[in-house]
Amino acid sequence: MKNWSLASRILASVLAVVTSSLVFLSISVAGFTRFEVTERLDNSLQEVAERLEFVISAVSQAPNGGSVARLPDVGPRTLAYQIVDQSGHVLLRSQNAPVTPFVSTNRTGFYDSPKFRIYVTHSTSSTNDILVGEPTFHRREALRRATLISVLPMLVFLPIVWLLVHWIVRRALRPLTDLQAEIRKRGDRNLEPIGRLALPEELSTILTAVNSLLTRLKKALSTERAFAANAAHELRNPIGALLAQTQMLRDQSVDTDARERSTRIAQQVRALGRTVEKLLQLSRASSGIALQGERFDLLPVLEILADEFRGSIEQVAVIRLSHPGMEHLFIDGDMDAAGILFRNLIENAVRHGTPSEPITITATPDRTVSVENAGPILGNAKLAELKEPFVRGENPRVEGSGLGLAIAATITEQMGAKLILLSPRPTKIDGFSAQVHFLQSAVPEQS
Repeated sequence: MKNWSLASRILASVLAVVTSSLVFLSISVAGFTRFEVTERLDNSLQEVAERLEFVISAVSQAPNGGSVARLPDVGPRTLAYQIVDQSGHVLLRSQNAPVTPFVSTNRTGFYDSPKFRIYVTHSTSSTNDILVGEPTFHRREALRRATLISVLPMLVFLPIVWLLVHWIVRRALRPLTDLQAEIRKRGDRNLEPIGRLALPEELSTILTAVNSLLTRLKKALSTERAFAANAAHELRNPIGALLAQTQMLRDQSVDTDARERSTRIAQQVRALGRTVEKLLQLSRASSGIALQGERFDLLPVLEILADEFRGSIEQVAVIRLSHPGMEHLFIDGDMDAAGILFRNLIENAVRHGTPSEPITITATPDRTVSVENAGPILGNAKLAELKEPFVRGENPRVEGSGLGLAIAATITEQMGAKLILLSPRPTKIDGFSAQVHFLQSAVPEQS
């Protein structure tokens, strides 16, 4: 029961107790019913034997014995009787009784034979014995019917009990389900306190504690984002000035060693600048920039980004943009956010791809845009981690902040799209593919 839900645990426990109780009760009732029916049938045998006392006078008038009393409507379930003398001869019997005595004893009491349940008693007006027998199959049939009549209602009631218990438990746990649904809606972009719910007293304290936690988390995240944004913003200008001064120092230096040192410093400053830029983008993405509902054509944005990377002096790979059969791709969202999204995907492909292999950007009519690059294959565990901040690829020689795919995942989620990371590329044996699947636009696309 480790992975069962609370409702399943309560249902299983209650039904186990109810079922066990009903089974025990059924066995007890069946045993009690069997005892009572047996006692009543035995009393009937005894009563019939006592009422046959009047037959003794008729027996005395039949000197030869062996008479048979012919009764109407005698069936296989009818009681049989015998009048037996002291020597064991049957003087009178019913037509459904055997010729020989039921049992060879004259002691008063109940006896069992393969075919009859017999009661033997001694006549009070003569020396003869009276034997009354009930067919065994009739008694078994009566016991079975009486047991079924007493037990069957409880067994039939068991499914009704299950339905009632299931309904009651689900109804009682519905407030907990509502609370779970509200908690599930909360995330790093929705930390608002949960409103009033119709909760029992035990869950009201949980709701209060959850709201208190959400308030503290919201304050902590707001402080963290504000610090990251302010720090990145404040660092941008000094880093730019530092890079400019470093480049001037390199150009003015006549010492070869100093020029090499200045070049390395400039490279580190550029890397720091890129990290600051990523922090600013992450801050903007976390603030919900992509939640704005403007409608725009994505293809011109992709073309601008492709041209920008083709003209970059750091770019040595070939950028190929294709959108076969498409003139427009209208999506809902923020154009700047979309630019940040695909800039990061292209930068990731440039940084981690094989320089001699082209980087392909493909838009398809099913509203999917993919950015693919050649390179080593990533494992499934690594692919699952790449959307988290500060998680880098497996190549230690590639510089990066580990924020690009995290920014892309955040913006994609805000735009209602889906980011899928694949390695190897579809129809290829190596490389990496980032696919963004956009939802169908609510407004028809213009031709």
